Amino acid sequence: MTIKQELFAQAYIETGNASEAYKRAYDTQANANTINRKASQLLKHPEVIKLLADLQAIHRQRHKLTIDDILQELEDARQKALNSETPQCSAAVTATMSKAKLMGFMDKKEDSKDDIASMMGKLIDKLPN
Repeated sequence: MTIKQELFAQAYIETGNASEAYKRAYDTQANANTINRKASQLLKHPEVIKLLADLQAIHRQRHKLTIDDILQELEDARQKALNSETPQCSAAVTATMSKAKLMGFMDKKEDSKDDIASMMGKLIDKLPN
């Protein structure tokens, strides 16, 4: 693994944006298409994939964050949004959608009305009787 690949992985963990990580690591002013393509290639590189997994594990351990913790925070935010003096339905929906994505009920890129209806059906099916 090259130093720049390591820098890319570290910047990716920091920013969550592959193109931004590529620009930082490779100090380039290339056009956006080239940057996107190169960043995408790096995300598929076996050594980069392993380093990203290792860095994410370290990050999770450092912050002792679990999916359950995140789900609880989202649920707390959703309840606050719904139960405030002036209910914030949009914030509640956003929290619900974030929970659904985190739990794998929908692809992180999906956001059509059909997907939302499908996700809500799946959530209802998961509720205890």
